[in-house]
Amino acid sequence: MKKRLDPNSFDFPVEKIRSGFYSDIYFLRTQEILNQADHHPRVTVQIFQRDYATLCGIDEAIAIIKRCAYHPEKLTIKALHDGDQIVPWETVMTIEGDLADFSHLETVYLGTLARQTKVATNTRRTVEAANGKPVLFFPSRFDHYAVQESDGYAAKIGGMSGISTPANAVSWGIEAAGTIPHSLIAACGGDTLKATRAFDKYMDPNISRVALVDFNNDCVNTSLAVARELGNKLYGVRLDTSDKMVDVSLIGQMGHFKPTGVNEQLVRNVREALDKEGFQHVKIMVSGGFNPERIRMFEEKNVPVDVYAVGSSIFATSVDFTADIVLVDGKPCAKAGRHFILNPRLEFVE
Repeated sequence: MKKRLDPNSFDFPVEKIRSGFYSDIYFLRTQEILNQADHHPRVTVQIFQRDYATLCGIDEAIAIIKRCAYHPEKLTIKALHDGDQIVPWETVMTIEGDLADFSHLETVYLGTLARQTKVATNTRRTVEAANGKPVLFFPSRFDHYAVQESDGYAAKIGGMSGISTPANAVSWGIEAAGTIPHSLIAACGGDTLKATRAFDKYMDPNISRVALVDFNNDCVNTSLAVARELGNKLYGVRLDTSDKMVDVSLIGQMGHFKPTGVNEQLVRNVREALDKEGFQHVKIMVSGGFNPERIRMFEEKNVPVDVYAVGSSIFATSVDFTADIVLVDGKPCAKAGRHFILNPRLEFVE
């Protein structure tokens, strides 16, 4: 049996959630009507979605119910596990009990499942496209800071190799990872070599030295310069050329491929230049607009990439969950087109 996360391990505003602060108002009104009418049927709520996906957010959804419902000890929950692969219309969770005890939580637990399943699903698809190569999770700048901790957990469930913020890293038990940024290079007057020297001088030796080499739009010569400077201390170089720019090494090669951004020929140019000078140990990391389709294309063409870093594509598609009452006092009662769907994979939640 898989182990679930302790409901008390989650950091969320229990009193605000229990009060309905984050709930759609119609759920609060439903709760008020049921209580004032003293009408307390025992319902079964069934939760599902409509895609092939990597499920995530189940343990947090359970924690929300256990810590924010009224009389949670009277509720019966059955659920799948974070990381389970699910199919369209598959029931991922059922909640059985007095609707007035947990009606106010539907907005919150559905949103939790939607967010984390989206991130886990998109990361899993990205990791699978990378054909076993490391993929780094760098999308936090594209969304609100408050979601970083749960996104990091979902990225772990999805199989990512590393994350970029301390909040992302909470559930990993590792340090956040990153490269030398454009901002440090700019602060050093646009001198990538100077910025690399400073990083190497002041940062812990255990931190990998990965130089960002596109600042001056000359990835080949910048890669060689930092490799000559750091030698065996240089772990890798990161190519992040804008999709509106053409690297100078490509000027004489254009004509049969799209020359902008981080493209196949640019990666090959950098790899060939590094190898020619004996820097075969230096890895090539690429970033900037990479998604599963683009990564898969690079892998099919055997482009010599060692590490992929992905950002906004992790948030590109959504996975939406729905909760329906399907049984009332043990008897079928659901909106037209919906019915109770037995899922033998569901496990009782203690």
